[in-house]
Order: sequence, then C-alpha cells, then structure tokens
Amino acid sequence: MRQAETPTAGRSRPRPHDDRMNRNAAAAPDANAAAAEAPLPIVRIPMLDRDHQLVAYELVLQSDGSDDETAMHRLLSIIIDGSIKQLSRGNLVFLRLSRKLMMEQSDFVLRQPYIGLVVTPDDAADEALLAHLTQLSQRGCTLLLDLGNHALPASDDEPLGKLLGQVQFARLDAGHLDPATLAERCQQLHRRHLKAVAGEVEDHAICHRCMELPFAAIQGGYLLVPEKVDVPVLSANRLSVLRLLRAMQEEKGGPVELGQIIRNDAILSYKLLGCVNSAYFALPCRIKSVEQAAIFFGMTRLRNWIATLTLSGMSDSPPELLRAALIRAQMCEELAEAQGMPKPQREMAFTAGLFSLLDSLMCVPMDFLIQQLPLEPEIRDALVERSGPYAPLLEQVTQWESGKIRSGQDAQPMQIRRLAGAYFKATSWADHVYTFAEGRAA
Repeated sequence: MRQAETPTAGRSRPRPHDDRMNRNAAAAPDANAAAAEAPLPIVRIPMLDRDHQLVAYELVLQSDGSDDETAMHRLLSIIIDGSIKQLSRGNLVFLRLSRKLMMEQSDFVLRQPYIGLVVTPDDAADEALLAHLTQLSQRGCTLLLDLGNHALPASDDEPLGKLLGQVQFARLDAGHLDPATLAERCQQLHRRHLKAVAGEVEDHAICHRCMELPFAAIQGGYLLVPEKVDVPVLSANRLSVLRLLRAMQEEKGGPVELGQIIRNDAILSYKLLGCVNSAYFALPCRIKSVEQAAIFFGMTRLRNWIATLTLSGMSDSPPELLRAALIRAQMCEELAEAQGMPKPQREMAFTAGLFSLLDSLMCVPMDFLIQQLPLEPEIRDALVERSGPYAPLLEQVTQWESGKIRSGQDAQPMQIRRLAGAYFKATSWADHVYTFAEGRAA
C-alpha cells in the first residue's frame, strides 16, 4: 500500500530505513559512485521447516557490477548500523562474508546474535580461517556449512571434519544429489546432532522427498511453484477468499458499493483501516470508513489493498509464500512507475504481481482461477500467456527473487540497482502490511 497520490500525501518521501540501507561503509573509498549510492542488491531467501514455518533467512548478495570487496564492505555497513534487521525482521539470518571480513570484522557479527555466517568446505583447508571460525563458534556465532555435493569427511580429524564439528547447520544440494546419497548424508548429519538443510529444492517432488528425511529446513524455489493437482479442490477458506476477490473484480460501482462488499467482514475492515491509518503512510487525516478510503485513494488501489489483506489473511498458506506475493505486487508497481507508466497501469501491474502467485496460494491451476476472476485482458495475458505490458515486469521480479542475477550476464548494472531499490521498498512494505493481516500491529 503506497501513499495516496494527493497534493499532501502523494509525493514520495524518503524513509529512514531507505537512507540506512543506502549508507556506505567508510572502508570502501574507491567504490564506483553510482554503485555505492544505490541500494545493496540483496535478496532474502527463506529456509522453512516441514510445517512451512520460518527457520531462517539467507541474504544473497547479487552482483551489480561493483567489485567484490566494495560489495562486502557495503554489506558490513548495514550490519554495523543495524539496518540489516529491516530485512531479517529479527529472525536468524545467514550471509556470506569475504575471508578478509571474517578475519578482521567478525566482532560486528558477534554483536548481532541473530546473524549467522555461511561457510564452505574450502574454508576448512585454510588453517588460519578454520581456527578463527572455531573461535567464532565458541563465542556463540551460528555457522552454516554449505556442503552442496561435497562428501562428508571420513574422520573428524580431517580439516572438514573439524569444521563440521563447529557448525550448527549443514546444507546439502537436494536438487542434484541422487535420492540414496541425499538420504544417507542427511542421516549422517542428523546423527551428528546437526540441523540439516535441504538446498536447491526447486520442485514439489524433491520437497516431498526431503519431507521424509530428518531435515530441519528446506530452501529453494519450490515454494513459488504451484503443486500439480489432478482435480482442483478449494478448501472453505480459499473458496471464501476467491469469492471475495471475484466480487471485487465484478463490482464496477463506486465507494459505497465497494464498502458493501466487505461490510459483513468486520475483521477485514478493521485491518484495512488500521493499515491505511498507520504511521507508515503518514496520511494528513484519519480515514474512518472503507468508503472514505476509496474516495481518498481511488477505487482500483483500494481493491488491490483489500485483495492484499484478504490473501495475507489465508491461514492455510505458508506465510513466506504470502509475503512473496506481496513483494511481487509492490515490486511490479515500483518498476512500472520507474518505466513511466501512468497510474492506472501501475495499479494493474500491482494486481498482476499479486495474482501471479495465486495458483500457488490456492493450490489450483492458474487457468482455473482465471476462469473465476473477471480480470483485465492485459493482466490475464501476463498471468497465463506471459505476454503484454506486465509480463516483462513479472519476468524481472521472478529473476530477482531467485537470487542468481549476475551483472552483464542477466542484466545491466543500472537495471540491477533499479531492482535492488524496488526490492528494498517492496520488502519493507510487505512486512508492514503483513503485520496488519496477522492482526499483530499495534
């Protein structure tokens, strides 16, 4: 939900967390000015337990064309000033630091107990680094060993065995290890009383396989991929959500008609008014009714916001999947604005982003859902055909959330910086809105 586009509230105002995220470390004086001033190109990727609850985030630094040392110092800067907590939401978060920063600046990490470090088998061969990581572990730093396809050591006396003895988490490449090897190595880690993480889980078949093993967490793109079903079946909760979404899309009346649609849902109305009146949006006056909100913000935007809170309130969907839908929606709108699209198109871009994960949220095919919702043709084309003006926006967002964009290979540096800025704003917005959807906001 963005501020109303009025003479008072419509102008973009800088937010404190944006300023902190853009601050550079003093130790990087030679950084390219454009890269140094841009938001840090980070994406957070969740690790979920078998109940789809968050275990930790991994913050993946994407390449925006700046050199690695500059990027590392910028990463250190958001640790030092505490703004990394905006992304972690106070949860355990893992990140990679260069060898130099781990050796020289790890005290800053130790001061933030929710920050853990990702280490690799190659680190075990570095005696000085291994000794330092041992000290960090003994001082309370949480370590995750990214084993990938690497075999477990035969003896604890080997360098890798010594490192394995200091970590609390160990990640396996579940997407490329054969089932028998994956099961054997997961059991080995479990017997060591380590928390095994299944990484590179890109589809539900691999996810189900991992669910049968003692993995403490599962990580990968499977969460954003709809699970195949033979016959679409909607639970009572999801059917209720779909009916409300359809009613809002069908109703082309004014604020009074929109207010009548959700009048019987007191909880939804309460959450909507609480969210739009929060300090985050800093409105010049207090909104007292859904009808007043529709007049102030506009019908399309308010429909989008109601859809946002409706989907976010689905108790039978993984919370991180809901957050991902909100982030997609806001990123698509931010990118549409950056491209100079007019307000109506920006609002449709938001809808396209929000509904792009509707099949995963509802656990039914997108074709089935599209038949139930009277969407604008451009939105339908983006969701089903991956064509039209909003398809390129969705493509950029899905590439970004994979955490694997590389400057010059997948996108130009300027485009990556634009995506980084949109992602920071969208993540902050999504986290804020989700607190109201859960009913936890003050």
